[in-house]
Amino acid sequence: MIDQAGDHSSDLGRRVALRRRELGLSRATVADRAGVAEEYLRYLEEHAASPTIGSLTRVAQALDTTIADLTGTRGAVTPGGTAGPGARSTVRQAGELVDLDPEECRRLVAHHAVGRAAVATPEGPAIIPVNYRLVGSEIVFRTAPDAEPPYAEEVAFEVDHIDEAQGAGWSVQIIGRASRVTEPREIEALAGRIGDVPWTKGGREHWVRLRPTRMSGHRIHLTPFKD
Repeated sequence: MIDQAGDHSSDLGRRVALRRRELGLSRATVADRAGVAEEYLRYLEEHAASPTIGSLTRVAQALDTTIADLTGTRGAVTPGGTAGPGARSTVRQAGELVDLDPEECRRLVAHHAVGRAAVATPEGPAIIPVNYRLVGSEIVFRTAPDAEPPYAEEVAFEVDHIDEAQGAGWSVQIIGRASRVTEPREIEALAGRIGDVPWTKGGREHWVRLRPTRMSGHRIHLTPFKD
């Protein structure tokens, strides 16, 4: 039996649900195809979610469609398609991933403040949103005592952004070693730089410093663009 989608608070969620129903697929089936949790897919359909480029790409593939279709970006070029009228130079296809060099990755990370950190919780590994700052070459953020990075191992951190108005998105993946920040004066200075957002309240008093050892990224264009 195909489950019915509820009220949607975003166009993205509405399009995901409608496409799934067009194909006659259940959430469980699409989630399995995309390699995501069924509850994640439910949340994506019913809330104003901000999915990563990677997860949105997998959901689009599971629904046999494109990111451009799901985000409602106009003028997308599907594989094998052509550019719009008046195009005079090479146009990349929508959905094409372009590698970012380390310098561009650092620039993007430096100009944003919200990322996702892989942490260890009593329920197992989890990905949580964190407010961060790039301090020198290090990423600094805070978390709760029961949700901390595995300090003895390499830690994954991701920063990404989808700009529907510009028809583009990007994602930067960082691998590094994490350590606790414990010096009171340093913590006070960091607190003044990062400030409070909803998900840093309620016991997230442990400060973490991440020293990147590897950094890579991709940019994806949802609409045609000229070289």
